[in-house]
Order: sequence, then structure tokens, then C-alpha cells
Amino acid sequence: MSLLLQITQGGAALADSATAAAAPLTAPTAAPLEQSMSLWDMASKGGPILIPIAILSVMALYIFFERLFVILKFSRLDQNFMNQIRDQVHQGNIPAARSLCKATDNPIARMIDKGLARLGKPVREIEAAIENQGKLEVFTMERNLGFLGTIAGIAPMFGFLGTIFGVIKIFYQISLQNSLEIDTISGGLYVKMISSAAGLLVGMIAYSCYHYLVQRVDRVINKMEINAVQFIDLLEEPVKP
Repeated sequence: MSLLLQITQGGAALADSATAAAAPLTAPTAAPLEQSMSLWDMASKGGPILIPIAILSVMALYIFFERLFVILKFSRLDQNFMNQIRDQVHQGNIPAARSLCKATDNPIARMIDKGLARLGKPVREIEAAIENQGKLEVFTMERNLGFLGTIAGIAPMFGFLGTIFGVIKIFYQISLQNSLEIDTISGGLYVKMISSAAGLLVGMIAYSCYHYLVQRVDRVINKMEINAVQFIDLLEEPVKP
């Protein structure tokens, strides 16, 4: 009986020893710490190609807000403007109608003033004068919008160019070191991809701003056309006694 007890105690001791030996092998490893990167750190690692991209972003924002204020100013018009013009024309008080147009800082008012200045001439000449003035007003509203569209196109190109230069530099260093280490490739490549991300971001913002302004200009043009047609119809209305 004592022999059986000794065998049992010896087996338990061996089991405890095996468990203690296996414990370090199965101990959970610490999770790798996540390293965050701020926008400033990303910009500093993006390389000198981010300088022209930053300049393009500033230009895009300046053009957007400058054109937006101009378009908003051009779109403001008193709802009673055409009614006042109609009353003055029906009364034969053309100088008062022109004075009202000159006092109103709006492309529609300037178009109507051109039409009033041609009263007495054929309707086609009046329409041509209004149309020519309208083209000048549209050109004023669309000034610098082409630059905004250009920025939307070339900003991503600058980003891709920075990435290509970075990849060329990485492979050149690999050829000098005569070693292909994944840490060197991945570490350098993610840094160079920052320029592509920055270029795409600036391009997307400029593209969105460009099309937003184009839509606002189209609305103003539509309003100008409506009021021009109303003025021509006004000239053909019979004068009330």
C-alpha cells in the first residue's frame, strides 16, 4: 500500500513539473502597441512635393470663396425690380427706368439698361445689345473658374509624382545596399504614399468646389435669361392709356 502511495505521489509531482515547465511557453504575449500619426507628422514625412500641393490648396480655397461672394452678389435682385421697370416704361419715363438700373448693382439691371438705351430701334438690335451685355456678365462671373478646374486636375498629378520619386529613391537605396528587406520597403513606401493622398484630397476638394460654383453660375444665367425675355415681352406689350 505504501508503494502504491509513493507511485501516485511521484506521478503527481511529475505532472506539476511539466505544467510549470509549459507555463512560460503558453503565456500570452503582449499585444503590439499601436502608434498613431498626426497630420503634421504625415505632412512632414511627405517630402518637398507637398509644398506645391499646399500652395494649390490655398489657391483653390481663395478662388472658391472669392468667386462665391461675387456670384452671390450677382444673384441678389429685388423681386419688384422688373415691376418697377414695367411701370416706368409704360409711363414713358425712360430716364427714371435707366436711373433705377444704374442704381442697382446687378447683371440683370445692366442688361436691362442696355436694352433701354436701344429703345426706338428694332427689337433684334435690342436683343443683341442685351445678349452682348449678358455675355460680359457671364465672363465676369466665370473668371478664374478655369484655374480652379486646373487645380482639380494637376493636384493629384503632383501627388503621384511625389510617390514615383519616392519609389525610385527606395529602389535606388536597395540597389546600393544589395539587400531586400521588407521593413525598408514598406517603411519608405507608406511615407511616399502620403503625397498621393494629399494630392487626391486637394483635387477632390477643388473638383467639388468647381462644380458647385458652375451650378451657381448656371442658376444666375437662367435668371438673367428669364428677365431678358420678360423685358422683350414688355416692349411688345400695348401701352395702357
